[in-house]
Amino acid sequence: MASLSLRNVYKRYQGGVVAVSDFNIEIADKEFIILVGPSGCGKSTTLRMIAGLEEITEGEVYIGDRLVNQVTPKDRDIAMVFQNYALYPHMTVYDNMAFGLKLRKTPKAEIKRRVEEAARILDITHLLERKPKALSGGQRQRVALGRAIVREPKVFLLDEPLSNLDAKLRAQMRTEISKLHQRLGTTFIYVTHDQTEAMTMGTRIVVMKLGYVQQIDTPNNLYNKPCNVFVAGFIGSPQMNFIDAKIIKKGDDFYAEFGSEDTSTRKGVKFQLKLPASKNEGDCLVPYLNKEVIIGIRPEHIHNEADLIANFKDGLVSADLEVTELMGNETFLYLNCEGFPLTARVSPESTDGPGDHIDIAIETAKIHIFDKETEMTITN
Repeated sequence: MASLSLRNVYKRYQGGVVAVSDFNIEIADKEFIILVGPSGCGKSTTLRMIAGLEEITEGEVYIGDRLVNQVTPKDRDIAMVFQNYALYPHMTVYDNMAFGLKLRKTPKAEIKRRVEEAARILDITHLLERKPKALSGGQRQRVALGRAIVREPKVFLLDEPLSNLDAKLRAQMRTEISKLHQRLGTTFIYVTHDQTEAMTMGTRIVVMKLGYVQQIDTPNNLYNKPCNVFVAGFIGSPQMNFIDAKIIKKGDDFYAEFGSEDTSTRKGVKFQLKLPASKNEGDCLVPYLNKEVIIGIRPEHIHNEADLIANFKDGLVSADLEVTELMGNETFLYLNCEGFPLTARVSPESTDGPGDHIDIAIETAKIHIFDKETEMTITN
């Protein structure tokens, strides 16, 4: 097994396009690392540089203690699983899984042992004599995983392996890959644009944007302690709500004020959310007094139930309900609050409907506050 290290890694293409900038990470042996971000953020390029399929412009990549910048892909002791499975259509499942071992002149008995063991782990023993065209998408993905497993590599690289599957199968395969990681005890590096995959599978997640690493942390910390507006908005579904607000002070208490009050027409209203003392730890809000900030609040921390509204009076506001979505065990409310779109995740018993003007309560202890100019976190 192996640790992995990327140190000041850059990828520049001709014409000055920078795909990856100053990528640094130390990956421990047996970790499950997820690279996540929108299309074009550099996550697949990073994976391909680790694999040796893409040349590193600057920086160093180590697998274990070995510098591999100039090592060919076949000698890096890694295995890669691609989005499109890349199976040979004229070969059986057995031959697809055995192909790499045959190229390495592995003894037939050893090939048989490894293929049968991988097939047992992936529950595809009954498919070994079939050809890829006779398999479903999920079965093909298992074969692609099996082909990687038989190599017994130090590091598994997976590039959006579930993106071609339907939603139900994707959820099932997420679980299968997590179990596989635990069973094999190998280092996994997994690329996805799906933050649900990232949150449910990774021990740590690397969030990328435009070639830059935004934050590397555990799923829990990324969700509860995002370092900037981008991470806060990218991680979580539905995404975090953002409101432009001003920090004001009354007596010893800080408030986040938003909305607009037109005194001539008596239209609009200003809301003031009383912030708990914990939000001003280290006097972090003092430099922002009477200045614009961005406040963020997760959908599950906005409430329309009467008893919860009573519990969170410091965050009482009102909003127009535009759309409701019953999701079975929860309901999403899509609201307009003084021009700011808000999504609330509430009880499925909610009786509020489109067109209603309703009172809602924001849990002020759960508010995140960001610098308006830099979009960096002031306080979580």
